[in-house]
Amino acid sequence: MNWLLVIAGAAVGAPLRYLTDRAVQSRHDTVFPWGTFTVNVTGCLVLGLLTGAVTAGAASSHVQLLLGTGLCGALSTYSTFSYETLRLAEDGARFYAAVNVVASVVAGLGAVFVGVTLAATLLS
Repeated sequence: MNWLLVIAGAAVGAPLRYLTDRAVQSRHDTVFPWGTFTVNVTGCLVLGLLTGAVTAGAASSHVQLLLGTGLCGALSTYSTFSYETLRLAEDGARFYAAVNVVASVVAGLGAVFVGVTLAATLLS
């Protein structure tokens, strides 16, 4: 049963990642991977909200599997982040590669913190 929840979440998260990435990237005329950055930070925010909800007892482990492991696992993508960062560095855009690493880590951790804090505040 648990694996079906993960599959169902991933079945929504993967196309959502692709469509969001393409929509965001098409609006920016730059080598910076805004689409991947957006889906990764969004995934962190959703995971933070979910973690806060589970901690507060407002969400079950089944919801955590569906949304956390399934949806967020397929929505966010460390492999694409790594590939795009390497591609930027190899193409001579080392500044953008460094910005991508620093901004992704800072924004991702910030989004998780905001999500957990928001959930705790709203659900306490």
